[in-house]
Amino acid sequence: MSSAGLLAHAVRSHGWSFIPNHILPPLLANVGVGAVLYTSYLQLLGRSYPQSSEPTKRVYPPPPPMKTFAAGFAAGAVQSVVAAPLDALSIRFRPSDMLDGRYKNMWQYGYLKAKEIGVRGMLAGWGLSFLKDTVGYGLFFATFEYVKAQGYYAFITRYYGSLDWRNLNKDYRSHTIRPHYAIEPTFLLLAGVSASVAQQTVHHPVDHVQEIYYRSLATIDKKVKRSMPLPSTMRIYMSAYQKTFEQCRARADRLGGWRKCLYKGFFRNTVRQVPSTSAGLIIFEMVRRRYGNEAEVIRIEKDGYDIVLT
Repeated sequence: MSSAGLLAHAVRSHGWSFIPNHILPPLLANVGVGAVLYTSYLQLLGRSYPQSSEPTKRVYPPPPPMKTFAAGFAAGAVQSVVAAPLDALSIRFRPSDMLDGRYKNMWQYGYLKAKEIGVRGMLAGWGLSFLKDTVGYGLFFATFEYVKAQGYYAFITRYYGSLDWRNLNKDYRSHTIRPHYAIEPTFLLLAGVSASVAQQTVHHPVDHVQEIYYRSLATIDKKVKRSMPLPSTMRIYMSAYQKTFEQCRARADRLGGWRKCLYKGFFRNTVRQVPSTSAGLIIFEMVRRRYGNEAEVIRIEKDGYDIVLT
């Protein structure tokens, strides 16, 4: 049964209240975290590269990769802090708790579970999430901006600059070239796919490590008490990380190396993630341009001609 079919069946069985009680909370959480990520990225990039803060549809010259990586890295750090309690609730969720009537809805589950594990429980495993989000989104945004901007500008400059316009264009005296309208959307799509693949080179291996670490969360939650001194809590967390590393090393030895251990299933998982991630980036760029002001016409000089971007 499809997701839509399952939702329809749940509504018929439990009424329309099923949507605000069980579907809306995680949906709002995902939307909120995504908004924090993209808003933080735009604000941070604007501070480090002022041209990007101008409300124009196209930035020229585009920000260098180190600027976009740094902004993506910092935005990922902000997101990891905001998402930490949501991730803590998500990985501890058991459908059986709902079926057994322990929690009436997701709102109650979030409140009671957060109260049970406390702030320290919410930060368990945050180091891995921080690593994944910072480096992953640094590569994510740097790759997207580079392919979308530098890659596009380099392509049209090389392609149109190599043509003999005296033979191809009777109006070559105008010294003006307008690139085909389909080229830029193609690079935008390519940028989204490339960014998704680059991000998965970080997210996929860290996900494997997190999967092993999260198996010990039940034990950690029992050991960590709110009244426990902070040094004792940190020792428990460090011990959990050490055990996770030992288990990962044993798994790597069994599979024939760290690469095979951490990147097992990489291709299949990446293919599954690319459509949704690329669509999110394309929508992000379309919204940014939709509400941007009309910029001055950009002219790239090449061999005596002006390549005009509007």
